[in-house]
Amino acid sequence: MRKHISSLVQLLSALPLCLVASAAQGQADWLIDGGDFKAKLVYGQSGKEAPVDRWHLENGLVRRSWAMDLSPTCIALDNLITGESLLRAVNPEARLIIDGESISLGGMAGQPNRAFLLDSWVDRLQPDPAAWSLVSADSGPEISPRLDWNRVRHCAPDAVWPPQGNSLSFTFGPPAGGESAERFQGVTATVHYALYDGIPLFEKWVEVHNNSERTIEIDRVTVEELSVVEGSNWVESRGSVKQPIPAGLHVETNYAFGGFVPANAMRQTVHWRTEPEFTSQVNYQKVTPCRLVVEPEWGPDILLAPGGKFESVRAFELVMDSTEKERRSLARRRMIRTLAPWVTENPLILHVVSIDPQTVRTAIDQAAECGFEMVSLSFGSGLSMEDDSKANHAKFRELADYAASKGIELGGYSLLSSRRIQPDMDNCINPETGLPGGQTFGFAPALASDWGQAYFAKLRAFFEETGFLQFTHDGSYPGDTDAAARPPLQRGLDDSQWVQWNIICDFYSFLRSRGVYLRVPDYYYFMGANECGMGYREVNWSLPRAQQVIHTRQNIYDGTWTKTPSMGWMFVPLTQYHGGGAAATIEPLDDHRDHYERMLQSNLALGVQAVYRGTRLFDTEATRELVQSNVAWFKEHRDILESDVIHGRRADGRDIDWMLHVNPKLDECAMLCVFNPLDHEVKKTLRVPLYYAGLDERAVVVTQSGQFEIELSRDWTAELEVVIPAAGMTWLSIRRP
Repeated sequence: MRKHISSLVQLLSALPLCLVASAAQGQADWLIDGGDFKAKLVYGQSGKEAPVDRWHLENGLVRRSWAMDLSPTCIALDNLITGESLLRAVNPEARLIIDGESISLGGMAGQPNRAFLLDSWVDRLQPDPAAWSLVSADSGPEISPRLDWNRVRHCAPDAVWPPQGNSLSFTFGPPAGGESAERFQGVTATVHYALYDGIPLFEKWVEVHNNSERTIEIDRVTVEELSVVEGSNWVESRGSVKQPIPAGLHVETNYAFGGFVPANAMRQTVHWRTEPEFTSQVNYQKVTPCRLVVEPEWGPDILLAPGGKFESVRAFELVMDSTEKERRSLARRRMIRTLAPWVTENPLILHVVSIDPQTVRTAIDQAAECGFEMVSLSFGSGLSMEDDSKANHAKFRELADYAASKGIELGGYSLLSSRRIQPDMDNCINPETGLPGGQTFGFAPALASDWGQAYFAKLRAFFEETGFLQFTHDGSYPGDTDAAARPPLQRGLDDSQWVQWNIICDFYSFLRSRGVYLRVPDYYYFMGANECGMGYREVNWSLPRAQQVIHTRQNIYDGTWTKTPSMGWMFVPLTQYHGGGAAATIEPLDDHRDHYERMLQSNLALGVQAVYRGTRLFDTEATRELVQSNVAWFKEHRDILESDVIHGRRADGRDIDWMLHVNPKLDECAMLCVFNPLDHEVKKTLRVPLYYAGLDERAVVVTQSGQFEIELSRDWTAELEVVIPAAGMTWLSIRRP
């Protein structure tokens, strides 16, 4: 029996009832099987008085439409799952400021009411005579990758790069005649769209081509401006109370930094602003946040030489079909895996706090014996990638070669931000004081400075000379501006963020192309990073061991609302970290095997890799067997454990806690992992939601002691009895019958 959204809507009241209209036609749920939803460009006509050409970029889940008769204008953004229209008014395709002149790319004027857009009004809209006009349009199924992904290790079996879909682009030039045509002769701007298969996701960006004979200055680029159906009808605005933003559209960009979660990392590019010209809105002060604007707060303010090409930030626009928290989270996680599939790499890493060759070799040997896949020379180890001497390169090349001979990849750590370097003026300059200091982490090296350029040159040389295949880049670039001119790369404050972001992204792209596994405590997924912190307080790893176990599962439960398990790292202090002494550490490992296993299971059973930080993985035969057995179990079930999670009960130390892994593409399509923090055995029946496992009526449950068949209820749940030992964990593997 094929699973349809219509049944889901009828049975799960958390989903919007407007799903019923479109789902009644037998449409599959794209989060379970998106194979039929192929992106395509459709041409048509509309209009009774005078036919108007309409172009539609659609995939069965979402449709974006343009009126094409006089000037390309987006006239609809429709959610085909729910039947909702997200757009209520027209705007230009994009906006630029070049050489101080404001430029609109396409767009129409004359809409009488910006609360909604009637087809009859579209037929009468008139192009803005000052706007740049269409020069050409292009479309096709080829989508160029943003960067090269060199696949050298395990990743999700269904990972695809670049993602499949269809594209559409409009190229604009200055209108014929007048001062603008003469001033910008040879300059064009192209607005690019991509719509991906199997997901209601658009990507949009702008390119500027300078084929003139002079250098132009690109001051500002507004990639997107959408007048979206408002998310509330608040008549009043009171104090600091924020009005809700529209729930039907989730937007991220690749220009993301300064945060572990999208809300913080996107704050400099994704803006929900007011629209005062929307005079019929309910809010009396006309401050409803209903206009989506995607543009950096700073710059780019770059000079584009003759023959040059500029590429803007990229907007990723995910149309949401529900207000239910888990479904929205699953949709966002699917978006990340589509746009940055390298996040599904998830190697087991031992982080070593020494660069003594014998200690490192022993760690490599133990990692190989236990099934770990990487060794990283951690912070505090003494590794300096900035030492570009031949002796330093040779030392670590030898260790990398030794690791490779054991099937282990070697990597290491470097600190970038949150440090003050010399000379002092090579740090970012605070625009308010004219001095270093006052940045995100106190002080920050200026990436365009002489020191910054030398730093990246040394790190590139280190990776090229040593063959390291893992990198932890601490601090990264969090978006600090820099008020200094640093020729030839940076002219001053206005272009400093854009310049520094491009410097860091060029380096990350270089690492991605070499197959380096990249751990960055910031939101650089779209530009090549594999992993960010799951989200934890570092000093909590100095708490007593029993408390650390609870914090581990709480952090994973909370972090996986915005991350897949492989996108966020956790922490296991084998040796002391941030204090706490013997009560907080696992060493001697054999003395604390029970706790060690609880930490291994709390991470691995939830699909998460931790920073196992110390000098070794085992100190006795019993400890070695403990690590080996847990790693072997993880690898046996790796594909499902690294898949999506459904949140069950959050850990609190007072009762059992659990999460469910789901992947409808696998035969082992679900895995229930249940933890017992109590000092006695617990036997309990759980009602487990199996809808997103892609199951229909029956399933086979495999346990440590055998297997049995179950029937699913009409709401795709199943009652499963679990027995969890005191302070232990149990699992149930769920498969297709």
